[in-house]
Amino acid sequence: MDAAFNDSIFLWDTVFITMFCNLGHAYIPGIRSLDNFYCKQYDNGEIPREIVRNTGEVFDRWVNWMRKPLHSYFHNHYQYRGLFSADKPSYDDMFKPDLGRVVEEPPYLTLDNLNHPILAWAEMESYRQTGDVERLKQVWEPLYRYYLALQYHLRNQFGLFVTDWASMDNSPRNAYLGSGIDISCEMMLFAGQLTEISDILTARFEAEGQTERVLNLRMIQEVLSKDQKLISQAINDYMWDAESGFYYDVTETGERAPVKTIAAFWALLSGVANPEQAERLVGWLRDPQTFARTHRVPTLAADDEHYQPNGGYWQGAVWAPTNTMVIRGLERYGYHQLAREIAVEHLDRVVQVYQDTGKFWENYAADYISQGDKGKPDFIGWTGIGPILNLLEHAIGLRADAANSELIWNIDPSLGESGCHRYWFGGRTINLRATPQENGTYSVIAESDGPITLKIILNSQSVTKHLTSGEVYTVRL
Repeated sequence: MDAAFNDSIFLWDTVFITMFCNLGHAYIPGIRSLDNFYCKQYDNGEIPREIVRNTGEVFDRWVNWMRKPLHSYFHNHYQYRGLFSADKPSYDDMFKPDLGRVVEEPPYLTLDNLNHPILAWAEMESYRQTGDVERLKQVWEPLYRYYLALQYHLRNQFGLFVTDWASMDNSPRNAYLGSGIDISCEMMLFAGQLTEISDILTARFEAEGQTERVLNLRMIQEVLSKDQKLISQAINDYMWDAESGFYYDVTETGERAPVKTIAAFWALLSGVANPEQAERLVGWLRDPQTFARTHRVPTLAADDEHYQPNGGYWQGAVWAPTNTMVIRGLERYGYHQLAREIAVEHLDRVVQVYQDTGKFWENYAADYISQGDKGKPDFIGWTGIGPILNLLEHAIGLRADAANSELIWNIDPSLGESGCHRYWFGGRTINLRATPQENGTYSVIAESDGPITLKIILNSQSVTKHLTSGEVYTVRL
């Protein structure tokens, strides 16, 4: 799968493409597109974020051919979509983050090519829909080696993780980086999801009598648990501002950057925030002066002097990937209603702009129902998340748990008749229809081609049915 942004494939783009492909995995197994990145892994664990599509080679401007200490090609030489027109700077002119420690082995890649370690998140999203343990077995080793490489090359003296322009190309935050709140929280998330994967594999290996592999995974889990505590503590010590109730990037000298961006909400998805911090973060999502704009959630707070109401790319536009991060983070902390509101609002805005323009767009304006002024058209990269994932999971209300063969259907009565024909998860295909009756009740018809547990939720009512192959079930609520 390819976002068709240019002649390269990107790890970030591909991860978010897999998140809507998961719902059609039997027909378009998009998760396998990530294998293009795993198979380019270096012997020290590094994985590039950009690969040239026509050759299969790593994008050469972001390869550390000289094997110099960690540096960024693009950070000091940013040109909006002008990478190929820019002269290649000398190493002396490149941005070189201060890690505050000695790194004996330089990386194979530049800092530009080492951001957003979210492969494990993609794998767990896929696993929830597919229940494919065999894939988790395949990706465990490359994921763990990738994690170790980033720990080695990107961790600084504050216990945080450095980034350059963090793929938020023209964001005003870039002038202060430093340690990124997103990359630091993503490493926390990475450690947590490696632990989840190892739990799943441990159970499987125990059942298979593979004692040595079980012991090895448990030792790794102990290390990951310690890492999570250290990363979380560092983020809260350096990046959390109690006065404003927000997480900020940190400069090379350890000071908080004065820019509020959507990157702060990675603290929800990663589990870094405690309940009180989460509540204060959520308050910003409800604040119309900052992030609760006409189309939520802008990537830059609207009260920032650099904010662009028409989008401005990363100076205020709304992007499907960052919205997905916010939505999943809200769900982790139990803010399900707000998560659904943002997801369905994004779906509605994307559909309305499609009706107006006949196109899907790379990003969208936050203050108007329109495409972003610097977004590319015909962009079914991550923008497919709205019409597919947000539609099925949040508007219609279907949430799969393939590992337990369970499907939860949270019916929204405001939709009237709703449902899905040929919904797929975990190797099963299900037909569902909910129809309102004259007496105010609902009639729900369900049919599966294999055994599953269906949990139906309507307002305060909940009914659980065990479906078997070929039988049509009718439920009244």
